Amino acid sequence: MVQSGAQGSPLAAPSKLAGGLHVVATPIGNAADITLRALDTLKRADAIACEDTRVTAKLMGIHGIHTPFVSYHEHNAVKMRPVLIERMKKGEAIALVTDAGTPLVSDPGYKLVRECVAEGVAVTTLPGASAPLVALVLSGLPTDRFLFAGFLPNKSSARRATAGELKGVPATLVFFESPQRLPESLADLADILGPREAAVARELTKLYEEVRRGTLPELAAHYAEAGPPRGEVVLVIGPPGEEATPGEADVDALLREALTRLSVRDAAADVAARTGQHKRTVYARALELQREEKTK
Repeated sequence: MVQSGAQGSPLAAPSKLAGGLHVVATPIGNAADITLRALDTLKRADAIACEDTRVTAKLMGIHGIHTPFVSYHEHNAVKMRPVLIERMKKGEAIALVTDAGTPLVSDPGYKLVRECVAEGVAVTTLPGASAPLVALVLSGLPTDRFLFAGFLPNKSSARRATAGELKGVPATLVFFESPQRLPESLADLADILGPREAAVARELTKLYEEVRRGTLPELAAHYAEAGPPRGEVVLVIGPPGEEATPGEADVDALLREALTRLSVRDAAADVAARTGQHKRTVYARALELQREEKTK
């Protein structure tokens, strides 16, 4: 029988799982969203390395899996990586899971993979659920080119700067965001990115799954009135349209307004984020405008 991938069909799987690291995707909400190959690997692994043993125990209990756990998360990763590497070098099969979804997507699992590669330890992956991809598919926005940018920064100034950096990227943008920060984040994004189409996806694959679509200003207005939603949120924003590049007069007008309420440095950063102009260039122009005002 021809085998595919590292382990082939679970029906024809050998009794001993091959040693090395097996990166296993787990459901993001619905416990049934796990592959047959993933279940087989998790059952036959020597250990399951997981972020939170309590979360993983619930999923394993549903599927009747009793493989021992090893705690592996960002706080103990430096200590645990050499321990896991040594076990795998001795022929053990370690299954790496995250609390939900595909490991390494917005978590430190890539460091373990990188060290396995450096140490000559075999690595394979078992694909499955991933919240960014699920949200992208449901958004109705272009999928031919997209950028997953992880979590948005906590502070408004940093969020606006991030939005400014990504403003010119010709792709659909995908972010994780805290529901508590969503109203403020949408307002910042609407201000920097303008009326782009967007979608707020929450509780994906769960009972109360919801996708709200609209322009960034529309979504910002909705959540400003309704308040933060419940559940985990993925934000998807459409690519830029054929927007005209701001001229010097436009930049000057924005700077003059910003200088009435912000320092020169902060005004320049704000306008650079809004227009996509280089921060140094905008800062230099802000200094010129400030000098002009003082000589009047």
